[in-house]
Order: sequence, then structure tokens, then C-alpha cells
Amino acid sequence: MWRDWILTNWTEIQMTTISCVVFYLAIILFTRIAGLRSFSKMSAFDFAMTIALGSLFASTIATPSPSLLLGLVTLSLLFAGQTLIAVIRKSHLLQTLIDNEPILLMVDGQILDKNLSQANVTRDDLRAKLREANVLQYEQVKAVIFETTGGISVLHGEPEAELDPDLLKDVRTAREFFPTDA
Repeated sequence: MWRDWILTNWTEIQMTTISCVVFYLAIILFTRIAGLRSFSKMSAFDFAMTIALGSLFASTIATPSPSLLLGLVTLSLLFAGQTLIAVIRKSHLLQTLIDNEPILLMVDGQILDKNLSQANVTRDDLRAKLREANVLQYEQVKAVIFETTGGISVLHGEPEAELDPDLLKDVRTAREFFPTDA
């Protein structure tokens, strides 16, 4: 039974195998050219790139008659777009148009409910992130930031420890709690 199926589909199996190997090698090559940033989660575009690559890889090798050339062209366009966005993001003005702004959710042990609401984060979500960061007391928390990637960063330490305001320079509403010269 299996033998018959393999013999019947031998050409498709060969094409799928070739497509998989070539496409995988192409991803490695493009990653070496564009850099590992292509798979980071530092911005929404980076996350979208990772999802798109996985989807493209799967659809290219899993179709009954894989279109390797079309998949490779699409792959090169994705990497070119990612590289272009990375270059554009180097301009502060354009970066503010492209990227979300991090939001301060908690400062000096105090929860900022208005900001939680803006970020669509619940107090339960926040408590879970505090536990993940091994926070034992709210007083240990210097700041909690909802990052541009959707991740939550918890900055904590001893109550007498000072937080460098420069760490929060790009965070929405942080300036009212941590004034900086810039």
C-alpha cells in the first residue's frame, strides 16, 4: 500500500524534496546577507517577517506542484522589504511613523491603570509578568514597559536602587516620571 503510493507520487516527492532543500538554503543565504535582524522581534515588522517566512516556506514546499521560482522571488522580496524597513527606521522621524511607542505600565511600585487600558493589558497580565520576573514586592518594581513588540519588560531591584532615566527615554508617559535633559 505505502509502496504503491510512493511509486505513484515519486515525481511530486522528488520536487517537494528539492524545493524544501533549495528554499531552506535560500533562507540561510538571505539571512546571512540581511542579518539575523530578519528573525528578531524588535518591531511589529520583524514579527510579521518571521510569520511570513514560515508561511511562505510551508506553502512553497507543501503544494502539490511546488513553484520554487515563485517562492524564491517572494522570499527575496520579503528580505528586501525587511532590509528597507530597517534602513528607514534609522531615521528618528520615520521610525516614529513606523514603530509603535513603548508604554509605561508601572512606575515605582504604582500601577498606571490608564496606560494599562491604552495597551489593552489587564492587571492579571501585569501580575503574571511580575511573577515571571521574580518580583516579590511591588516596591521592587522600578518600571514596567509594554514594548513595541508586544512584550512586557520589568525593571526591578532594591528599593534604594536608582533607575537611569535614559532607559525610558523612548517610552510614552515616562517623561512625566523620569525627566531627562534630552
